[in-house]
Amino acid sequence: MIAETMIQVAILAPTLAVRVGLRTLLGASDSIQIVMEAADPADLGDTWWDLDVVILQGQESLDALIPYLRHETQPAFLWISDDSQAAQALHGLSLSAWGLLSSEASSEELVAAVHAIYQGLIVAPRARLDSLWIEKPANQAGQLVEQLTPRETEILELLAQGLANKQIALYLEISEHTVKFHVSSIYAKLAASNRMEAVRFGLQLGIITL
Repeated sequence: MIAETMIQVAILAPTLAVRVGLRTLLGASDSIQIVMEAADPADLGDTWWDLDVVILQGQESLDALIPYLRHETQPAFLWISDDSQAAQALHGLSLSAWGLLSSEASSEELVAAVHAIYQGLIVAPRARLDSLWIEKPANQAGQLVEQLTPRETEILELLAQGLANKQIALYLEISEHTVKFHVSSIYAKLAASNRMEAVRFGLQLGIITL
């Protein structure tokens, strides 16, 4: 049995009070480690490459992250926002995994959201997601952009088994950064935006079986 991994989290918010509040709410989980708190993404430095999840608050925090989203490997993002257009903003960034919670979210909701997006899911109140699903076209079997390599197929099979990136890295004896690189390539080749879609499309195309 593979041991539970520690989720590496950074908190990005413009004010100290908000950062302290989020840190306090996350303190209820023994599987979340806050490795950095900052007001500016530039302060994250090399820590960026080791992060699993970035929790951010405020439009300015999201805007400041845009240049960092061009990297092939990136953490999942949980945005604390009450903006009615927040879901559309996150969806438009083509992130592999993201979450959206209101500023009134409880400690339990915050911890659950971190765990969910760490696993590659999209998390938000249904009312804030409905318009996205209506507008988003579904992929169909036969729309593979490019053939997966043997290693990518192997990783997709492990994703289908529910393994997280760190667990895959341990199982294959490769670095987590290498896993993230392959996962990003898998998403691109399958035209998927998250691991649930990647697994579903992989099954439709007959690339993997359960």
